[in-house]
Amino acid sequence: MSNIQEFSYETITFSVADHVATLTLNRPDSRNALNLQMCRDIVTACERVGANDDIRVMVVKSAGNVFCAGADLKERQGMTTADMVARRVEGFTAYAAIEDVGIPVIAVVQGAAIGSGAEIAASCDFVLTSTNATFKYPEVGWGTVGATQRLPRIVGRRMAKELLYTGRVVDAAEAKTLGLANHVYEPDQLNAEADALAAAIAKNNPLTVRLTKHCVDAGLETTRQGAMAVELLAIQENLRHSDWKHAIAKFGGDKTEKKHAS
Repeated sequence: MSNIQEFSYETITFSVADHVATLTLNRPDSRNALNLQMCRDIVTACERVGANDDIRVMVVKSAGNVFCAGADLKERQGMTTADMVARRVEGFTAYAAIEDVGIPVIAVVQGAAIGSGAEIAASCDFVLTSTNATFKYPEVGWGTVGATQRLPRIVGRRMAKELLYTGRVVDAAEAKTLGLANHVYEPDQLNAEADALAAAIAKNNPLTVRLTKHCVDAGLETTRQGAMAVELLAIQENLRHSDWKHAIAKFGGDKTEKKHAS
């Protein structure tokens, strides 16, 4: 492994090694509850990723046994209505910062992801979990509104309403079935699997990965015809800025070698 770069934040740890950035929620004594400072630290770290072309993948993890227990409710005691609105905006800004990172973002959920924790996971491109992971959307039970936009896009309208209205716990196996998680691993295997996946993605051409992410995300927000236009523009950009002729020649050479070997 190459030299690891580490950056200091109050509520998270952030490091970069071998083209992979690792953002770790680091308030284990508070079950990694999302407070105002963590929102701001997440945004700053994501801006750092966006400014560094050497970073090709970002992994979002957390310290301790809980991924994120939701918003820090202690912080909200004594807040005015205006304060509450401002605080929710800070949370939305943090989720959007993760979602808008131009490279693949992998959430590694080792334990409970509740409320804001589930939103952080949903802001990532995909999610790996341990068998101990759970998801819960308690906003309605807390007398507030949240998780109404990303969740339906992942699990569908009807299931999203069920999870939001009831606030029931979704275990790792069901999370995979619903699309909240891509893969489920034993706890002692989770980090190694996440690291291997991040490394595999980081080996790809960074431009084509970025363009592919953009096409998928932008395409889902428009019509089929609009999505095709998004992809065509991405193809044109890729042809202008990548060595596609060399890649095709290399692929053809590999096929020839295999043919002779057989």
